[in-house]
Amino acid sequence: MSTTAPVATLRRALISRETLTSQIALVIGGVLFLGAMAQISLPIPGSPVPVTGQTLAVLLLGSAYGASLGFTTFATYLAIGSAGLPFFAHGAHGFHVISGATGGYLVGMLLSSAITGALAGRKWDQKIATVIPTMILGNIATFTLGLIWLHHVTAQSWSWTFSKGLTPFLFGEVLKIAIASTALPTLWRFVSKPE
Repeated sequence: MSTTAPVATLRRALISRETLTSQIALVIGGVLFLGAMAQISLPIPGSPVPVTGQTLAVLLLGSAYGASLGFTTFATYLAIGSAGLPFFAHGAHGFHVISGATGGYLVGMLLSSAITGALAGRKWDQKIATVIPTMILGNIATFTLGLIWLHHVTAQSWSWTFSKGLTPFLFGEVLKIAIASTALPTLWRFVSKPE
């Protein structure tokens, strides 16, 4: 007699019986976390794209929440920021942020939350050997859409796009991947894993 095991995410390991109320609370908490991490923002000279803590937040939330709740949380964050709450980098808000130069990164993070969540659901976030590729794939989604969008919106050359939209971020992204790749397997050591 075999049954399908529940998706093995940190959220499911910590919350044995989810309710609609707990899911709403997780979404609200995730949106607040994303908004706070977006305020950790450093401008890049000559670039419309700042370095923020958002990509780290997306890697952690997508993995911890799983694909559907991670995606829903980031989609809610985008909707709230577009509607006028100052949740984007530097307290920015409004749909013009998503339609502007940084919009591709935001849409890429939405995709990243689903990718990292789907892989975490297959227990890829529990071991260093699999969590690092998970975080790299999440970043590839963010930066691929971000660069394509940045190139289109600014109508600059591809070399400018890479020099202003990728190169300044590489060191920071390596650090964020290291943080997420260390934190997630460590957290799993303290969580009783579902059978």
